[in-house]
Amino acid sequence: MFGLMEMRTWIEPVVAGAQLASSFYDTGLLLVVKNYYNQTNVSSFLSDEAVQQKAISNFYIIYKLIDGLTPLLTAYSLAKLGDTKSQKISICVPLGGYLISRFLLLCLIMFSWPIELMYGAAAWHGLAGGFATYWGGVMAVGSQSSSESRRTLRLISIELIYGIAGFVGSIASGHLFLSFHLGYQHGTVLASCSVALYALCLLYSMIILRVPTPGGSCPATTVAPEHPDSKLGDDDQGPIIHETERDPPMAPSKLIIAMLFVGAIMYDLCVAGAMDVLPLFLLKEPLSWGPVYIGYANAAGYLIFITSFLGVLVFSRCLRDTTMIMIGIISFSAGILTMAFVQKTYLFYIARAVMLFALIPLPTIRSLLSKHVRGSSYGKLFVLLQLSLVITGAVTLTAYNKIYQTTIIWFNGLCFLLSCGIGCLSLIPISIVAYKQQVSSGSLEILTN
Repeated sequence: MFGLMEMRTWIEPVVAGAQLASSFYDTGLLLVVKNYYNQTNVSSFLSDEAVQQKAISNFYIIYKLIDGLTPLLTAYSLAKLGDTKSQKISICVPLGGYLISRFLLLCLIMFSWPIELMYGAAAWHGLAGGFATYWGGVMAVGSQSSSESRRTLRLISIELIYGIAGFVGSIASGHLFLSFHLGYQHGTVLASCSVALYALCLLYSMIILRVPTPGGSCPATTVAPEHPDSKLGDDDQGPIIHETERDPPMAPSKLIIAMLFVGAIMYDLCVAGAMDVLPLFLLKEPLSWGPVYIGYANAAGYLIFITSFLGVLVFSRCLRDTTMIMIGIISFSAGILTMAFVQKTYLFYIARAVMLFALIPLPTIRSLLSKHVRGSSYGKLFVLLQLSLVITGAVTLTAYNKIYQTTIIWFNGLCFLLSCGIGCLSLIPISIVAYKQQVSSGSLEILTN
């Protein structure tokens, strides 16, 4: 009976199902938008590839701005409700928004509705909390159901499930888009599968999922939680062991929290900017990829989740969290620098291989942040961080797309060079955190002795 109750606390089935559905949706939307601008009455004005790319880019600017900024109206309130009532609120409400917005894509494909319908779908999804609320809730559940010594591994494990589901979905999405359409336009089955998966995730979250109470502990990790010595046994439960975890708690440093936020924002800026223009980069010459290769490209990106998880598993045995964050930043910066000069298919996969540890920074930063606040505030903390990333992403989206449109003729890899530079700059706040932690650790050791 205990095993069944423990299984009900697993958030992984929701993460896997939702990301599989999201992979189907992302590939489907990109290819539906491309086909729309090929088939509409204005196609005669879009014969030039650069102009067509600009039209697709402008669509995504508006779509992602709506999708990214509308959660600002509701995300914090939903996160606060999640902290005080149940984290199910901050998971189920966004999943409902996902379900309806993906259903609108299915309607667009089946009934040839105007592409502008997707702006309304993005607004609905955002008002339901969007990814910021959903992922903040997932991270809060993951943090509440893990001990401090295992938290980094726990959060990166959730990211691993997310990545594996995305990999499988991306591999399958291109084939589903081309092979099955039930007499309707291509993408009907792809969108239908996405809607069905979101519906299953919503039902699982509402009926089966059991989340820890705010400020409480999950049964899976509860062993005399009130006893001050109960945490000493955690050192033997996993590979992530830090030298200062047995020391008395110190007041959290506002500078450390601020620098972690700055580092996360800067790193997300360079990643989000590059990933926003990457699909456009793959659609045009010299690569000019179709649905199958686009799916493979997305799958290659999700492999990073697996390699980053393995990196944390190995590095956490001998390196500090801040060192692991720096390794991840350097990995992405080197990979995106390579991407700027990709002209052949094999070079794209080399660039992706160099990014093998690119996922490590953000979940590790979340883990560090969670150690400075109470468990009852995890939801608000993670949503505030996610909203900061959303606002940054909205600015980045517009800026990078405009830069890409301007430089598409003479050098379309300039955005990737810009991301490399920003990634290198994000090492500065993380270095400050590393220095402050080392100083604090040394001072605490002297006091303890």
